[in-house]
Amino acid sequence: MSQTQVTTTPNTTDATIATVAEIVTFRLIEGTDPAAFITAARAIEPMLKASGTVLSRTLSCDDTDTWTDHITWTTMAAATSTAEAMMADPLAAPMMQLIDPAHVTMRHAPIAYQQE
Repeated sequence: MSQTQVTTTPNTTDATIATVAEIVTFRLIEGTDPAAFITAARAIEPMLKASGTVLSRTLSCDDTDTWTDHITWTTMAAATSTAEAMMADPLAAPMMQLIDPAHVTMRHAPIAYQQE
């Protein structure tokens, strides 16, 4: 039987230092083509990369058409400041226009454990 090695990344509870998970769940506006949404979501990659504070990002959709955008940030300050900048960036507008604002939930949490 093979053994799986798991690496832990220690973290701190100091929100200014700890890596942070941003979890946004949402639904698209009725009739939105998922492929068009993914294209619009990918358009913000240059802005996220330029911030130098995004460690990873995944975008998923479940069988109830609920989407999850999961971003790992270097710090809470980075998550909040980049989110504010994104709302003002014209590159984000096409993506934001496809999201139903009545079905958005955003939360942040310091990462306590991350498997490498």
